[in-house]
Amino acid sequence: MKTSLLFALTMASATAFAAPVTYDIDPTHTFPSFEADHMGISVWRGKINKNSGKVVLDREAGSGNVDIDIDLTSIDFGNDALNEWARGKDFFDVARFGGTARYRGKLTGFAAGAPTEVQGELTLHGVTKPVALKLNKFKCIPHPMLKRELCGADAAATFNRADFGLTAGKDYGFSMDVALRIQVEAVAAK
Repeated sequence: MKTSLLFALTMASATAFAAPVTYDIDPTHTFPSFEADHMGISVWRGKINKNSGKVVLDREAGSGNVDIDIDLTSIDFGNDALNEWARGKDFFDVARFGGTARYRGKLTGFAAGAPTEVQGELTLHGVTKPVALKLNKFKCIPHPMLKRELCGADAAATFNRADFGLTAGKDYGFSMDVALRIQVEAVAAK
């Protein structure tokens, strides 16, 4: 009887330990940035200043998902005129398509309890297409102040912006490839 009870308690605690954990994206420590060609002679770099979302991670099962909203109205090239143009009708056209891009995906390629990629879809400019993110680094630690788990990642991807109808500059020889680099931190929800 004692052995059965001990086994049941051990299994219950293991199940509780293995439960999926939800993390809230920390917008003050998350920086999606990008690089885009300018006529083959220079590279324009920018970032998105506002974002939000959640990550669900189940290390034991080797699964999880990502659900991120990206505020395109917060695009920042470091040039006010370029920022305004990017939000306007010739590029993102936030008046027509809304000011939010969305990324939804599944954490995959688990090694030692950590994901190595995200297989997902980006919705941008009214178009949804697959975009895979490579996780160059992924780590979780106890947050020293919040006393909850903190996870962070360095993610990268490249996509063709013409696939999303963003073809400005194509006739002038601009490459349509955009390189993404995303530093992200998320804290376990209360």
